[in-house]
Amino acid sequence: MGCVPAHRSASWALYPLQRNQPHDGLAVVSQPDGYGLHIWLETDTSQQGVCRPRWLVDPARLFNGNGSAPFSSGLATRAEFFEAVSRKDVQRMLKSELEALCKARAPKAQWQWSEPPRKPADVKVQTFPLVEEQDLLPSPYEVRQQEEELMNGAPPAS
Repeated sequence: MGCVPAHRSASWALYPLQRNQPHDGLAVVSQPDGYGLHIWLETDTSQQGVCRPRWLVDPARLFNGNGSAPFSSGLATRAEFFEAVSRKDVQRMLKSELEALCKARAPKAQWQWSEPPRKPADVKVQTFPLVEEQDLLPSPYEVRQQEEELMNGAPPAS
C-alpha cells in the first residue's frame, strides 16, 4: 500500500448547500477532486401536524465540492446516494438539516425522522395530487388573442 494524494481520494466533506431556501440541500464530497452529491432535501407534511423527510433518491452531481464555489449540475447515481446515506456522519447532517427545514416550513408541526432508503427496493414512488384542468396554462392561441385585445384597447374578456 502506498500514500494516496489528497486530490485522488474523497474528503467526505459535508455542508449545507442551499437550492432555494436555507436547509434544503446537502453537499457530500464523495469522490476525488471535489466531486460528489448535492442531495436535495424536501419535507412531507401530508399528515396533519407532522413534518418528516421526503426522500429524493436522484441527487444532483456536485462539482468543486472542496472549493470556494461549489455547484451542482446533472444527476449523480442512485448507487452513490445509497452509499452516502449509509454513513453515520451523513445521516446526522441530513437529520439536522431536515429538522431545520421542517421547522422553517411547518413551525407548528411535530418533527418526525424517517430513515432514508438504502437500496433500490426501499424506494417508495412518490404520489402527488393530480393537476386539475384549472391549473393548466391556457392555449397559446387564447393568450395571443387576449394580448391583441389589450393592445387594441378592448376590455379583457371574463
